[in-house]
Formats: sequence, C-alpha cells, structure tokens
Amino acid sequence: MGGSGAAGAPTVLVTGGAGYIGSVLVESLLERGYGVTVVDRFFFGPTLADLEGHPSLNLVNDDVRTFPPGLLRGIDAVVDMAALSNDPAGELDPENTLSINFRGRAKVARLAREQGVKRYVLASSCSVYGFQAGVVDEGSPVDPLTTYAEASYRAEQAALSLADGGFAATVLRQATVYGPSRRMRFDLAVNGMALGLFKTGRIPVLRDGSQWRPMVHVRDTCRAFIQVLESPPDQVSGEVFNVGSDDQNTQIMPLAGRIAGAVGRPLTVEWYGDADRRSYQVSFRKLRDRLGYATEHTPEDAAREVFAGLQRGTLRDVPTTRTVEWYKQLLAGQTTLREPVLDDAVL
Repeated sequence: MGGSGAAGAPTVLVTGGAGYIGSVLVESLLERGYGVTVVDRFFFGPTLADLEGHPSLNLVNDDVRTFPPGLLRGIDAVVDMAALSNDPAGELDPENTLSINFRGRAKVARLAREQGVKRYVLASSCSVYGFQAGVVDEGSPVDPLTTYAEASYRAEQAALSLADGGFAATVLRQATVYGPSRRMRFDLAVNGMALGLFKTGRIPVLRDGSQWRPMVHVRDTCRAFIQVLESPPDQVSGEVFNVGSDDQNTQIMPLAGRIAGAVGRPLTVEWYGDADRRSYQVSFRKLRDRLGYATEHTPEDAAREVFAGLQRGTLRDVPTTRTVEWYKQLLAGQTTLREPVLDDAVL
C-alpha cells in the first residue's frame, strides 16, 4: 500500500494511528484526501483492518522508539499520538511509560525536523493540570500527579523547544475523550457509564464523584488536530492549546445523571476505587478565539451512540477495551512493550 494521497495532497504520519483516537483521526484524514502513514505496534489488534485497502493508507508495524528515520522522508506533517494511555496504565511500569510517552515522542519530533517535516502536532492531555482549585488555561502552572501526566508534559517541552520558522510544532492538551471508536475504550468515563447501564443497569463512578473533568467527543478532538494541520503555521507554531469546550467541564456525579437520562434509564451508582486525586476545570477559549474551533457533540450524544452500538453488537465489551487489564496481559505474556534504551540524544 502506498502512503500518498491524491496528486498534490499533503501526507501525514500518525504515530499510534490504530489507537482509540488515532483510528478515528486516520479515517477523517483519508476522507479529506490526505495520504496517511500509520506507525503503530497494533497491541490492540487489527483495528484498521477495514481501511487496509485504501490506496492512500500505509500501515507500518513498528515502535516510535526504533522505527527507521526514512519513514519520515516526503512526509508533510506528523501527528504524534503513540503513548501508553491512561493515568492508571502509566503506573504499571513507570520507566516504560517514560520510555514511550516521553523519550519515544521526543525522538519522533527531533527526527521529523531533521527529515524536513514542516509540521508536528503532539497529542497531550489536560491531565497535566493534576489538581487545581480554579479554572486553568494554557498559561497556568501544571501539576502532573501521575507518570502518564509527567511524561506528557516532558514530551510537550521537548517538542516545543524545536519549534522555529521551518518547523511548526504544536501541543494539543485534550480533555477526557468519549465516544465510539474502532479501538473502543470502556475505561473512559462516558463510555464506561453507558456500558454499565447496558450490562447491569448501574453506572460505575470513581469515588467520590465530586472531581471535575473536562470532556470532549473523539470526533471533536480529531477535528481539532485537522484544524491545526490546516491553519497558517504562524498561528499554531510553538503553541499549546486545550481541546474541549467550556460547557463540558463537569463533575463526575452530575455527569452520571446526564448519561442515565440520555439513554432513558434510572440513575443507580456502583462506586469503585479510591478517591480520585485529580480534579480540574479547563478553559478552552484560546483554541476557540485563535482558530474559531467549536465542538459539535455532547456526552449525551456519545452515550446514545455507545448504548446503541452495544445493543446492535457493533461495539462489544472485550478484554482490549480496558487498557490497564490488557496491558497487564501483554506484560504477563512478555510482549515487547519494552525496547532497548534510547541514546541520550532524545533526553
């Protein structure tokens, strides 16, 4: 399969393109005429199998820490999504999380600039804000409380340090994502709530439900990546943008009530876990004001989509839909999640 789009169309390399967000972004890019190369380890299976015959898609089974720099030749832009997600998964093997989420992505950014790539967009997370009492924006101090958040922030710093007139590097800090995907995740708040209602009639809520989270639909966050790719470089280079919507900052317990109402079920809660240390509300004004970005979907939309997908059988509750449990199985099977130590040039 070739990796070029229609004549004159730009080419994008997406690391982690078979993942929860990446698989949705890849389809969106192809629909817009881009040529797309995906670099992914496919730990969650052949999630892009239905797109494999696309003439503008090139799938490469490789690791961001070791893939050959030649893959970046002729690439116009990189969207760097490869990461061990999420916060709990990052604690299974903290050094491995830093190896992939920080050092691996720092290497991708450096190689992209060396190979003449003009744009680089890093997928980061609002989890870097950690615990904050008020509403935070891109200029607020960060408070990364987990290895995942720390690795994300260090990758941000590495990428932004490379930004110059010929290399437009941008960081997108995403809100908590929800909605259906080829690589479905039921360990995300809205998706897990819809699954709980479908299976047991109860909504799982991480104690004590008072924690604040910003939310964003997976298709909306993909639109933000594309909007950055298609914006003038001087508007986005060296910038950090929060991705989401001010009106989707919500506490988890009220969110549970909204999800139950969206699918027409009574609210019955099933508590789990220890009290969540992370709580933050985020301003998304910068992306809106700078690029005219606005979300199009709500948690209620996603709850109905996910619930309907479960009813039809197009979405299924299988081991790969829970990131932590699946990584534990991979590690127990001695899969090569770990790779040789990178040279110090990426530090």
